[in-house]
Amino acid sequence: MGKMKKKDSKKGERERSAQDTPEECSFKLSPVSITPSEEQHSHSSSMKSIPQEEHMKQTEPPVVTPATDVYEEPVLTQLIVEKYEGELLNGLYEGEGVAYFKDGNIYRGMFSEGMMHGKGKYTWKDGLTYEGDFYMNFPMGHGIYKWSDGSQYEGEVYKAIRHGHGIFTSSNQKVSYVGDWHKGTRHGKGVIYYNKEGTSWYEGDWISNKKEGWGVQCFISGNIYEGQWKNNIFHGMGKMRWLTSNEEYAGQWENGIQNGSGTHTWFLRRIPGTQYSLRNEYVGNFVNGIRQGQGQFYYANGAMYDGEWKNNKKHGLGKFVFKNGQIYVGEFVEDQIAEYPNFKYDRVNTPDLSGIRTQSSMNLGSSTSRYNTGIPSLAGSYIELDLSALLYSFPEEDRQEELKQVEYAVLRNLTVLRKIYKLYSQLGSDGSPDNTLLMTKLQFWRFLKDCKFHHYSITLSEMDRILTVENTDAEEVHSPHSTMLLRTFLTNIIYLAYHICQTENQEKNMSLADCFTKVMVQNILPHATNIKGFLFPDAQKASYAISYIEKSWHIYRIYCMPNTFHPYEPTMKMRHFLLLMNDLKITGLTATNIVDILAADDPCVRIDQEVNLELELTFLEFFEALLGCASICVTEEQIKQSESELLKREESQGSSIGEVTAYLKEGQPEHAFQPQADIPQDLFLRSSMNLKDKRQSPPIPVSSIKKQQREARAEKWFHQTDIFFLKKFFPAHEHKERLKEEIPKIREKQAEEARRQQIREEEEARLKAEREAEEAKRVEQELLEKAMAAMEAEQAAKAQEEEQKSPQPPVTPHDDAIIIPPPSGTKTATASKKKRK
Repeated sequence: MGKMKKKDSKKGERERSAQDTPEECSFKLSPVSITPSEEQHSHSSSMKSIPQEEHMKQTEPPVVTPATDVYEEPVLTQLIVEKYEGELLNGLYEGEGVAYFKDGNIYRGMFSEGMMHGKGKYTWKDGLTYEGDFYMNFPMGHGIYKWSDGSQYEGEVYKAIRHGHGIFTSSNQKVSYVGDWHKGTRHGKGVIYYNKEGTSWYEGDWISNKKEGWGVQCFISGNIYEGQWKNNIFHGMGKMRWLTSNEEYAGQWENGIQNGSGTHTWFLRRIPGTQYSLRNEYVGNFVNGIRQGQGQFYYANGAMYDGEWKNNKKHGLGKFVFKNGQIYVGEFVEDQIAEYPNFKYDRVNTPDLSGIRTQSSMNLGSSTSRYNTGIPSLAGSYIELDLSALLYSFPEEDRQEELKQVEYAVLRNLTVLRKIYKLYSQLGSDGSPDNTLLMTKLQFWRFLKDCKFHHYSITLSEMDRILTVENTDAEEVHSPHSTMLLRTFLTNIIYLAYHICQTENQEKNMSLADCFTKVMVQNILPHATNIKGFLFPDAQKASYAISYIEKSWHIYRIYCMPNTFHPYEPTMKMRHFLLLMNDLKITGLTATNIVDILAADDPCVRIDQEVNLELELTFLEFFEALLGCASICVTEEQIKQSESELLKREESQGSSIGEVTAYLKEGQPEHAFQPQADIPQDLFLRSSMNLKDKRQSPPIPVSSIKKQQREARAEKWFHQTDIFFLKKFFPAHEHKERLKEEIPKIREKQAEEARRQQIREEEEARLKAEREAEEAKRVEQELLEKAMAAMEAEQAAKAQEEEQKSPQPPVTPHDDAIIIPPPSGTKTATASKKKRK
């Protein structure tokens, strides 16, 4: 009976465990045991196998009365498993087997201790199947769900729920999701494709099946949004590009509509050979998708409006700067000048301004203004040189002739200069969506260095200051991202040419045309197409290295120091760069190596045997110095080690998202995901950031990416660049920044430790003083006791001495006893003694 009770208790525990199983895991089984009939059969078979001799030697078992009235409750598996085919161990399903359940479900796979455990396949009667890992009756680990309609999920599973990384495809093979799952919902990072071709997709953050966070969506029309999402709609900072209408917006969104500050650009197809980028641009405030409030509108031909807007129209007080530099300040009503309602402005051509009250920029009080002085331009209607500040250096009667001659000089070289502008505008770029050719400051610096402008004892930073218009933001003076039109490029050459010639010939006042011609002959024509430096000579390497520019620019700005003569324009000197590399502890570099890199493109660094490290570095020179350091400090051994680590990482990661996407050939239930409709195209859009071509198409298949990577790895330079920036320079900077952040905490901790140490020292000093006081008191007490003892001894000795000196009374020989003389005054006692005698 005891055994029966124990058996029944085990059955009860198994039944409770089955009752506690969630509905989604209703197929969970208790450990499976064989039936009583099988047990009897097994027992009888074993008895038969014993030899007869041994059977006779056995003692006769005691007679046991069978308990015919005891009811034995059936095992749970007997209730839900209709049939089992497979191996058994100790009465439990063990090893490979097949379980047929009474509700029609079937499991084929591995068992352990009566439970589905290991690899197996579970088939529901409605056609749904799961094939993969099982853990104690739960689908858990990696597996594949297949629905009867053709939908499929492959990935990580936790207690029968999609949880972890996985791939889901719809039944029509159109919609697929690759990414993170959490408790059965899309949650984390993931990519969803809305069509079989992969031309409509979303990649980014998910929260509980909704796009929330940062993400990129490409619509089937080709339009692209990149930015923040909330509840499946655009919300926060984001950028939208309408390829169909060639427009772009970057700024704030609210519930899918532009609200707040933003920038909108209309791209126009540029005519080859023209100087204008032909893009109209609005920078300002938006309300419900329209221009409203304060904003600036930049026209393709260089004109600009800065003022108030209402319902997408200029309305209120504003300033209009015409293409030729003339300025109108006044009231605008319904997109028209209030004083001149019939005046029409063409966005490309400059109208007749004779009937309009305008003023030149010189009248605004800026002595360094470089707008046109109003002298008719001879270089054509679309190229107007801003030379007003230079013309101030000449007598008023000579200004018109100076302007005319320098414009003639520019016209003679205009074809060559256009080609040079185009060449340098393309350096490091992958092309432009609107065929524009806008030169950046980074490319302009390279042009100046190639043409040896810095050989005239003038740094690129000093050239920036010469070319800076008054009231320019200090951060923009040396920014590599600022752009310039062809006319600005030409104007800058004239300014620098005049400065160089005047510096070399201070006694001789050369004309603008002579200065320009001298620089063209000596510097630009011989050297302009010979691109040097560590960044731009190779187009493929330049495009590859550009990816590290943004973070390098951030680091450059951090380590720039205020200039003595220009405290509001922080710059970096070569000495600072040397100290920076030393502080970051970049291995494989010496001071001599760095000086050699800096001197490779600047003759002013080494003069005879002396080294001048007080020269300023622009960001171009800083970044090219980093590339030079990469080619020196990264060794062949480090390249091999990096290759080995990369191969191990690729093997451990297995299939990537791109490979899995190419593998997907099945779909996902249509109700699971629905692509979001396109945003209306009549909204005005603009972006201060360039959309990459890769965002205008679905992600490149991993096979193509790997092929490109292998081709890139074929050259040592790519290895060196990656290892230097990703494993040396950037990590060293980040470590230093973390130390900077930790310094206040360390100092606070040190101060706290010092305070605690001071408290401990004060406590120890107090205890020491107490101990010394107690010791002194003890010594004093001992001395006092010794003095008292000495005093008592002295008194005792003195008393004894006095006693010895005092006279003794005579002793009678007949008396047997010693008679002690009584003290004085005891006559009565003596008399009584005599009487007794």
